Amino acid sequence: MDKKKLILLLGALIIAIGTALAARSMFAGAAAPEVEAAPVEPQGPKVLVAKRGLPVGTIITADAIGFQLWPQELVQDAYFIDGEANMELLMGTVVRHAITAGEPVTQGSLVAPGDRGFLAAALGPGMRAVTVPVSARTGVGGFVFPGDRVDLVLTQTIQGEDSQGLQTSETILQNLRVLATDQSTETTTTEDGRTVVRAFRTVTLEVTPRIGEKVAVAQTIGTLSLSLRSIADNQSELDRAIASGDIEVPANASQEEEDLFLRQAVSRPRDGATTYVTGGDVSRFQRRTMPSTSSNTAQPTMTVNAPPAAAGFNGVARPSGPTVNVTRGKATTVESVDRGAGAILDRQAQAMGAGGDTARLGPSSLR
Repeated sequence: MDKKKLILLLGALIIAIGTALAARSMFAGAAAPEVEAAPVEPQGPKVLVAKRGLPVGTIITADAIGFQLWPQELVQDAYFIDGEANMELLMGTVVRHAITAGEPVTQGSLVAPGDRGFLAAALGPGMRAVTVPVSARTGVGGFVFPGDRVDLVLTQTIQGEDSQGLQTSETILQNLRVLATDQSTETTTTEDGRTVVRAFRTVTLEVTPRIGEKVAVAQTIGTLSLSLRSIADNQSELDRAIASGDIEVPANASQEEEDLFLRQAVSRPRDGATTYVTGGDVSRFQRRTMPSTSSNTAQPTMTVNAPPAAAGFNGVARPSGPTVNVTRGKATTVESVDRGAGAILDRQAQAMGAGGDTARLGPSSLR
């Protein structure tokens, strides 16, 4: 082999070895793990914050609040600090001032049961508190606690001329929140955490002003009973209302605003679309229709007349002043009345009653 070919062969070998070393170095550098900076652990104590927006009147539960690391220089004396605050004592308290999600919960923003203003703080905006008497029979045997949701059932007997009255029971109000039983706004538990069931004589409910009026009238009509609602009822009824279009979520609302709107819609008491049962629906020996009134006996009817004419019925002269036509059967006579009685009759003719707004089986106007 001549000298020139040998030099070319050695040069090619050197170039191949250099290329192989360069490729190896490049692949080894790419496969090397990248060194990442360790995350900086936040410094400071853990303070109690709201996990979601808590409007005024919210009853504190375990899923509403939690501890979160907070910068030491931003910690205030009014904050609840992990290790110092007793979480068991905070359960059942009520939000006095609105708290946004992630905001620290302060001692002044909560009011505990038994404190002054607790019941007023537990009421939602525009709501009222009314109290109804109950017994072991009408109060679900004592298995109703503050925070539960109940329906209100009215039972009454509608009497007529016959001896058998109409026995009725109807659900007049739905989804009412229980605020207190007797004078207690908290649930009593034993040392092992079991809930104590006790008898009570009154129940305080959260209602709207108009529903409060209906409850007051219903207590004078018949007997009120509580019907305990299932926890799952509200969610299923909310889904049904959204599907039917009865509830429309505001457009361009954030997730927090949408959740707040739906929670308010779920907690709203309802006084429409109620159901009822009569005695005939329960027993074949009871009636299911309204009892008869005076159908065979003609009742006197009175009609206020305009100023009297010269002559009355059968050519008899009318008395002077205001008169009324009194009909008994087929006979009609003209009687005089003073102006005070005429004014009373006019007012009575225009007066309207409220019983029919509370019970569909009661009179809706003055008889």
